[in-house]
Amino acid sequence: MSCISLPATFTDDFHEEDKCNRMQYSTLGKTGLLISKISFGAAVFSSIYGEFDAKEAKETLIKALKSGINYIDTAPWYGQGQSEKFLGQVLKDIPRSTYYIATKVGRYSINYKEMFDFSAKRTRESLEKSLKLLGLDYVDVIQIHDIEFAKDLDIVINECLSELQQLVNEGKAKFIGITGYPLDCLKECIMRAPGKFDVVLSYTRYTLLDNSLKGYIEFFQNENLGIVCASGHAMGLLTNCGPPSWHPASDEQKQLCRKAANICKQAGIELGKLAMYHFFQLSGATTFLTGMQTQRILDMNLNAFYCGLNLKEQEVLQLLKDTVFTKSYNWEGIELDHYRSAMENLQN
Repeated sequence: MSCISLPATFTDDFHEEDKCNRMQYSTLGKTGLLISKISFGAAVFSSIYGEFDAKEAKETLIKALKSGINYIDTAPWYGQGQSEKFLGQVLKDIPRSTYYIATKVGRYSINYKEMFDFSAKRTRESLEKSLKLLGLDYVDVIQIHDIEFAKDLDIVINECLSELQQLVNEGKAKFIGITGYPLDCLKECIMRAPGKFDVVLSYTRYTLLDNSLKGYIEFFQNENLGIVCASGHAMGLLTNCGPPSWHPASDEQKQLCRKAANICKQAGIELGKLAMYHFFQLSGATTFLTGMQTQRILDMNLNAFYCGLNLKEQEVLQLLKDTVFTKSYNWEGIELDHYRSAMENLQN
C-alpha cells in the first residue's frame, strides 16, 4: 500500500524535506513500518563486491538517508561482520529514529563447515554480536538467511525461528523475516509457520533475466508479508562492469549479460540503470533493495526511479528485451549443489 505521508523516521533537522516528499513510501506488511520504495543494501560495504572507499561509502549512505531512503539491510555473512561493523561506525552519528534496519542470522563463514548454522544457540549469539557491531539495542527486522541451505526446514522453524521469537520478546528485534533464492522453498517455510513471519526477502528474481517473483506476489500479499525485492542488477550481472568472480550464474548467462553490456557500452549507456528501471516496475513489492557504494550509483538509481529513461535508453532497453533477454534464466540449485558437494567431500 503506497502512502504520500512522510514516515515516522522523518526528522526535521536531519532530512531534506523536499527530497523526502518526493520519495514514495509503503507499509511493510503487517509490521506497520512505513518504508521507502528504494531501500539500501549494505552488502556492498564488505569484501563481497571488492574493495570500497570508506569515505565515499559513508557519504553515500548519509546522502541516501537524508534523501528519504529509510530502510537498511545487512547481514553477518557480508564480509563476516565487515558490513555490520562499517554501518555501526557510520550510524553512531545518525539519530536512531531516522532509519529502520534489518540484519540476518543463519549464514556466516566462508569456511564450508561453518558457513551455515540455524541452531537456537548460534541464532542468539549471532544477533547479540550483530547488535554490538551495529552499536544498537535492537534491530527492526531480523531475518533467517538463505533457508534453502538448512539440512531441513524443521531446524529453521523449530530452532531458529523459535529463538528469534524469544529475542523479539526480549526487545532485541521487532519483526521476523525470511530470505532465500528458491521461491518454492520460501513459500513452503511460510506455509509451515503460518503467521510467524512478517517480512520476506527475495533477491534477483525480478530482473531482466528472471521475472519469476511475479508468480509469488499474490501469495506473499495474502500472508500480509512485507515484500522486499532485492538486487535488480542480479548481483552485478546486469552492469557494464560485470559480476564478481564468485557469481553463481552459468557461463551461458554471463556471456548473455556481457553481450548486453557491450551493446550498452557502444551506446554510451549503463546497463545497470536499465536493469534498475526494469526492476522498479514490479507491482506489489513493498520496497526495492539495492546496494550503492558511491553517490554516482545512488544518483543513477534515484534518477531511474524518479525520471525513468530518456528516449535513447528506452530504445536500447527494448532492443535488449527483443534480442538478448528473450527468455527467463536463473541459477537455482547451482550454489546449493556446490555447497552440498563440498560438505560431502569434507565428510569423506
